[in-house]
Amino acid sequence: MLFKRKTLFNEQDLPSVLDACKIGNHQAQRCLIRQFLGYAKSISVRYAASFEEAEEIVDDCFLKVFQNLEHYDAAQPFKAWFRRIVINTAIDYYRKNLKWQGQASLDDLEVADCSHDILNEISAQEILALVQRLPPAYRMVFTLFVIDGYSHKEIAGMLGIQEGTSKSNLRDARRKLQGMIKLNFPHLYQLYNWPNKGFNAN
Repeated sequence: MLFKRKTLFNEQDLPSVLDACKIGNHQAQRCLIRQFLGYAKSISVRYAASFEEAEEIVDDCFLKVFQNLEHYDAAQPFKAWFRRIVINTAIDYYRKNLKWQGQASLDDLEVADCSHDILNEISAQEILALVQRLPPAYRMVFTLFVIDGYSHKEIAGMLGIQEGTSKSNLRDARRKLQGMIKLNFPHLYQLYNWPNKGFNAN
């Protein structure tokens, strides 16, 4: 009787883990998840409105990774390929739920752009909590542009919107963030937002 030989891989050698994943080795797949779960969560949580949404994005992300691993070019860094899949999965999640997402108003805020000085005084966890409270369209553009470094042209193509819409969503996201900072961190807002500071609103 012939037994199927177990595929060997080295957990410390990513190419061997990927090769084993390609042929459906569940142990290798669990190994890959362990290695990249934290990284996937750190990206998805920036695009999600909650940690529960982020978990859904991560689950879908790994499913797509295993489904598309044959298309991965081993000559390119795996982490960059993986990162793009996480971001694309977050965008797909956003599009899928778009019909349920209302566009929140700006509550007639008349304030300057969000000051980097203020953001430097707020912890990463506090900034994340504020970003998660942005309306979905604002959060998506803000994260793609400010955090992940995509251009407005790239964002427009990724989200299927006009460049002008991307720019206006970014502007409104920053205004919304500053409104929340004013509400939640009034001492910082007063310290860094004197009328004569002349903040740039690009």
